Amino acid sequence: MIRTQIRLEEAQYRALKELAAHQRVSVAELIRRAVKTWLETSAEVPERERRQRAIAAAGRFRSGLGDLAAKHDEYLAQISCEEMHSQ
Repeated sequence: MIRTQIRLEEAQYRALKELAAHQRVSVAELIRRAVKTWLETSAEVPERERRQRAIAAAGRFRSGLGDLAAKHDEYLAQISCEEMHSQ
């Protein structure tokens, strides 16, 4: 492992200390876990893999609507209006 130093806001440090105590781990371990998760979830997926994922997903789901291809804009507009009214 490599040792490093970071600066945290006081509120961040206090919250980390509380969470570390609750989970019975060190603050350093919490930070390592957070960095690991961030690196795993924010890694950019290469374009080729994105295309393969999209191709694999195509046709796997059914809307139950026979005219979805022709009227997809209308359905999206309807959903958007419903979401605006529900907020």
